[in-house]
This record gives sequence, C-alpha cells and structure tokens, in this order.
Amino acid sequence: MEETMNTGSGHTADGHDLIRVRGARENNLKDVAVDLPKRRLTVFTGVSGSGKSSLVFDTIAAESQRMINETYSTFVQGFMPRTERPDVDLLDGLTTAIIVDQERMGSDPRSTVGTATDANAMLRILFSRLGDPYVGPPGAFAFNVPSVKASGAITVERGARKAVKATFSRTGGMCVTCEGRGTVSDIDLSRLYDDTKAISEGAFTIPGWKSDSFWTVRLYAESGLVDPDKPIREFTDKERWNLLHHEPVKVKIDGVNLTYEGLIPKIRKSFLSKDREAMQPHIRAFVDEAVTFTTCPDCDGTRLTERARSSRIRGINIADACAMQISDLADWIRGLDGIEESAETGGGEARGTVAPLLTTLRRTLDSFVDIGLGYLSLERPSGTLSGGEAQRVKMIRHLGSSLTDVTYVFDEPTIGLHPHDIGRMNELLLNLRDKGNTVLVVEHKPETIAIADHVVDLGPGAGTEGGSVGFEGNVEGLRSSGTLTGRHFDDRVRVKESTRTPTGVLPIRGAKANNLRDVDVDIPLGALVVVTGVAGSGKSSLVHGSISSDAGVVSIDQGAIRGSRRSNPATYTGLLDPIRKAFAKANGVKPGLFSANSEGACPNCGGIGVIYADLVMMAGATVTCEECEGRRFQASVLEHRFGGRDIAEVLAMSVAEAETFFGAGEARLPAAHRILGRLSDVGLGYLHLGQPLTTLSGGERQRLKLATHMGDKGGVYVLDEPTTGLHLADVEQLLALLDRLVDSGKSVIVVEHHQAVMAHADHIIDLGPGAGHEGGRVVFEGTPAELIAARSTLTGEHLAAYVGA
Repeated sequence: MEETMNTGSGHTADGHDLIRVRGARENNLKDVAVDLPKRRLTVFTGVSGSGKSSLVFDTIAAESQRMINETYSTFVQGFMPRTERPDVDLLDGLTTAIIVDQERMGSDPRSTVGTATDANAMLRILFSRLGDPYVGPPGAFAFNVPSVKASGAITVERGARKAVKATFSRTGGMCVTCEGRGTVSDIDLSRLYDDTKAISEGAFTIPGWKSDSFWTVRLYAESGLVDPDKPIREFTDKERWNLLHHEPVKVKIDGVNLTYEGLIPKIRKSFLSKDREAMQPHIRAFVDEAVTFTTCPDCDGTRLTERARSSRIRGINIADACAMQISDLADWIRGLDGIEESAETGGGEARGTVAPLLTTLRRTLDSFVDIGLGYLSLERPSGTLSGGEAQRVKMIRHLGSSLTDVTYVFDEPTIGLHPHDIGRMNELLLNLRDKGNTVLVVEHKPETIAIADHVVDLGPGAGTEGGSVGFEGNVEGLRSSGTLTGRHFDDRVRVKESTRTPTGVLPIRGAKANNLRDVDVDIPLGALVVVTGVAGSGKSSLVHGSISSDAGVVSIDQGAIRGSRRSNPATYTGLLDPIRKAFAKANGVKPGLFSANSEGACPNCGGIGVIYADLVMMAGATVTCEECEGRRFQASVLEHRFGGRDIAEVLAMSVAEAETFFGAGEARLPAAHRILGRLSDVGLGYLHLGQPLTTLSGGERQRLKLATHMGDKGGVYVLDEPTTGLHLADVEQLLALLDRLVDSGKSVIVVEHHQAVMAHADHIIDLGPGAGHEGGRVVFEGTPAELIAARSTLTGEHLAAYVGA
C-alpha cells in the first residue's frame, strides 16, 4: 500500500464524511449548496412550501435511488420506474437512501397490517408447525391463497412421450364466500339505474357512465343483448338476466371487440374490488348508497376457512392471534418460549425447530410496541391507517436491520404523535443514527429539531419566496439565527384567560366504536373544542365514528388529495368555473375553450405544457412544449382577454395577485373572489392558480382541502390534526382562522396533539389513559387551565410543561 493512502488523521477513505450538494434547482430551490455530515441526524426546517422536500426527497434521495437502479442490467431497468436526474450541478458522497414517507399504504381490500409487514408470514409458519390439528403448509393459513384442485392428463417428454394421469391440489386459507375480504356485499339495483327509463334515455345512474361512453353505456346499448329503447322495467326475464347477470362474452361495437358482462359482476369488479378508503369522494358516496357491506357469515369476518381456524396453539387459532392487540400478541408469543414441539406433523413430516422463528416474530411485535403502535392489531386494514401510522409501520422493518452506513429519509415522523410519544420516536431516530447511519428528517416539531446534530433551515418564505438556505449549523445557532424558524423556535401559546360560553351541546351516548368503552360525552357547540389523547386512545373513533352525520357536520380528515399533473388549485377548488364563464361571456365564445383539459388545449402537448419523452432504458426527459411555450393553451384562445389578461396569465397569478385582480375594477368577479379569500385565509396566498397539485407539499394540500370545505354549509366543522405540516410560525395563523370560524357562528371540533392548539381551546376532551384497550375512556373534560391545574393525565403533564406552569 502506498504511503499516500494514509494520512496523519487516518485512512483516506475516512475522509468521505459529507454529502455535498451544489446548485440544486428542483422545484423552487435557488442554486442551493449544503454540506450534510454523514452518520449524524440532520433536521430540515422551514415553512411549508419552502423547499425542504424538494431538497431532501426530490434531489438527494431521488438521485441516490436513481443511481442504485442504474447498477442493474438494462433488461431489469426496463421493468423499473424511470426517474429523471434531479436538476442539480453536483451531488457527492451519496449512500443508499431508504425513504420512509407519509404515503398511505396499499389499500387493497386484502391488505392488512399483518400482510404489510412480515408478521403474518411468520404467524402462518408458526401455526403450520405447531398448530393442532395439522391442516397444511403456511399457505393453508393465508386468506390471500385460495384452495385449488385439478386432475387430468399431462404429457411427460422423457424418452417415449406418453400421457400420464396427474392430480394437483393446493390448500389455501381463503374463505370461499368472501374471497378473503371478510365482508360480503349486496347491491341495491335502484341505485344503478332508473327502471322507468330506457338505456337510450339515460337510465344508468352510475358515476362516470355517460351516454356516449364507449366502454359503459354504449356497450350495453349496442350489444344486441337488450333493447336499448325499452324501459328497463318492461324487460323480459331473459333481457333482465342479460342486463344483470350475463357471463362475459365478446361483442363488436363500431368494429371493435369488447367484453360484455352483466351489470352486477361489472360493478363488483370496477367498484367493489377496490378498498372503500381509496375511492374518490363521489365514488365512495355512490358505493355507500348502492352497496351494503355485511360481515361474511361463513368466516365471521376472519377471512379464513373453517379448516384454517380449526388449528390451534394453546387454544388460540390464527384468526384470534391476528385480532389481538399487538402488545397482547407479543406477550402471548413470549409465553410460547420452550413450548414442547411435536416431532411429527399430521402428514408424517418433521416440523423442525421454531425457536429462531419465535425470536424473530417477538422482535417484530416488540418493534410495534416500541414505536407506539402496540394498540393496532394485525387484522387492521392497511388502508385505514393514518399517514403517521403508515409511516411508523414502514419503519418496523428497518429497526432490526443489520444494514449500516445507509441514509434514512423521514418525512415528519412525529405526525399523529402525542407529545408523550414524540420522545419515543426521537429515541428511535437516534438509535438509527448510532448504528452508523445518516438520518435526514423533514420536521416542524421543536421537540425533534432539538435533538438534531445539524440543522438546515430553508426559506425565507414559501413558493417563489423560498428555496434558499437561511441557516446551516447546530440547534443553538438556529435559535440565534434570526430566521423565521429561529425566531419562533421557543414560541409558546399562552392559555386562554377566558373561554367562550357554549351555545348548546352535541351529545354522544354509548359510543363503542373500536376501543371506546361505552363513552357518554357532551361536546360544547359554539366553541373551539379540542379532542386529544395519546395515539390509539380513541380520538378519531369518538369524533368520526360517533358523531351523527345528520348533525350538519363538515368533516375534513387526513385523506390525500387525489389529482394528476393536470389538477391545480384552480380546478380543485372550483375557482376555474366562474373564471371560464367570465372569459366566455366577455368574448362571446364557449367556456370549454378556456380549459386546458378540453377544447382550448394546445394540440401538441395536450394541455400539459410540457412534453414527456420516454427514452426506454434511460431516464425519461421533460421539455417545455415549443408550440405553446408552456402556457398549455392554443394561440387563438390566448387572444381572448378578460380584464386585460388572457387565461394563461390568470393561471400564472398567485392567489394574492388574483384576489386583488378579481376584487375590483372591470375584472371584478365575486364568485372567484370568495374562493380566493378562503385560500388566503389558510395561508396559501403565495400559491399559483395553475400550479400542479403534484408539486404541493403535504401541509399545502391539507390547507387547500380546508379552504375548499370552508364554503360548505354546516354548523359543525371537524378537523383532524390541522397542524400537520405547519411551521411554528403558521400555527398562530391557523389559530386565528379557527377563531374566525367560531366567531362566525360555527362549532369547531379539532382532533389535535399540538400543545399550542390545546392551550388556545375553549374546552378539552382528553381520552386515555393509554392506547388500545388501555384507552377508550374520557379521562378529562374542561378548560385548558383546569387540565393544567389537575395534571391528572399525560396530556395535562405535557401541556403544563409547554406553558411553563
């Protein structure tokens, strides 16, 4: 080895201790340059929309994953998602990135917490080894595996070819009746069509089924199997069977071969095969009206065959195990240590030892408890998990990983966590770091910022006003930096001296949803009410599962906004409708011309504004459309003006600019001005009207949803953790907004963990004392001052510490 390979400070290889970023320009980043220390915990702060995710996820993590993908053969790369190289001059010192984000987990009807982790797989092996009676291999306990039997003849090509009789069977655990879903459905035909009308008269009332739709209405009308001009109630028995139950058959429509099948199986495939939680709101409303879901009578909701449920270990079958609270299941597994194993299975094959399996399973279940998810059960559908819960479930597989020197990237891991649970999350982040990993965290909570080895503060504002590094250094340096984060780092909201007098109550009686224990509580109306408690204590079950929907409730939950790159704030809020009509009226043309998704779209790019070039084995490229220069509309459309501006110029405005533009003068448009005012109220004045929804941060999307619902009729607003994704400086603006809602005559109920919101409440309902079956009770009702004085709950202790009482 040459002398140059060693320096006075150690080996040359030890000098690569930084991730260097130079000239990062993704989204709103402005030539950002930072040096991030490896094997340390770095927290990225800044207001929502300042560029944190653009730097961490869209630049550092994206390039790491892209470079890893390039190590595979071009053949393998052809089957992988193709990503572009981030817009950055230099990225040096990258290590393998593991992203643990807030994206909701797969919401397939058969996806559960157990199947999304390795826990179910290990349980199936355990029961196949130790279950009595023996019913088969691990697949016999899987509700995703159907039983299969087949017999016939096969040709064996060995010497003289001859046919050999063969049989094949596979024992699966899937319940035949519900096909592993746990529920069965019954369809209300009156919700599918109006039987007083003919198909040609628009009889179908199914969302998205338009009269000119080639794949739906026209398929039935032109199939030749039913009379499209006869009212459905006058159909013969044969026609009715053809309409509702006909097996799949090929038909030709306009020279195109299509598959026709009865309406009921088609609805089951197109709507009921999807998880309800993953549906768009109008589809979900239709399914709720048209379909009745009931627990499967054959498997009693366990999804498993009777045979799978007959096998037990110490009186417990696999369905019982999956239904247990995970903390209880971990204790049960611990009790199996030293279990006497039978030497033989029912089939005469050695079972082998299960000691290593029990150790691994116990470690996995303990990880759930350590991460604050011990209140879940393995049978919980993954689509029902909140963003924060989903992120923590994804963390499970990494906690026991033997990998070191990798980069873990977290997106606000404290979302959905009570102050009591944030301490445990901080310990997990530090443990990952101490194993020799680089941990990058995008975060707003001061409790997590405080444990950082290194802080990068982006800003100074959001959108075009952000994208620059305002501070880089340690936490003490941040405090004295003078940046927005530094100035607000030690902010504390004072407890209200006087609270509002309720105008009435919303009574909840005998609430038993999920873990609630026959809860009776009166929620004050005409006030700001905060429902709090540790994660899993029953807050969402009380608010979303127990308040009657006919009480004039407007519920704004954590569900993600569904939108493509064509969707933007103007389309999502309905703002574009009055604007299009105003343009059409002023110019004497059709409103459709002013939609980039309709007649007015640029023919070259289809109204997207960019051209996506698919380069097959290499990363695709995006270039601005030369025809419209990124403005998305045909040149002839841009000749039409309203208030001196064309439609592309209007969509390029920020919310604040547009609010002024449509507020007075010849462009005065009250309908648009009202919507723009709501967007400003929730702190989105910097967003551009035509900005794709796919570029918005999590906090921006939630506030966009809040602004949209503010126009809804209803006297009771229910908000689910509205501080999610909000910077310390924005929380004050949120509190002012909540006050305005209450002062305007609304009742506001907030499910929240943030101490600033608790301190500002008129009334607090605290659930607990713990999570899962240790929660589900109201442990405190009263004002914030009374909660602090009592200090009788975990929430009271943390709130008292927050206000310095």
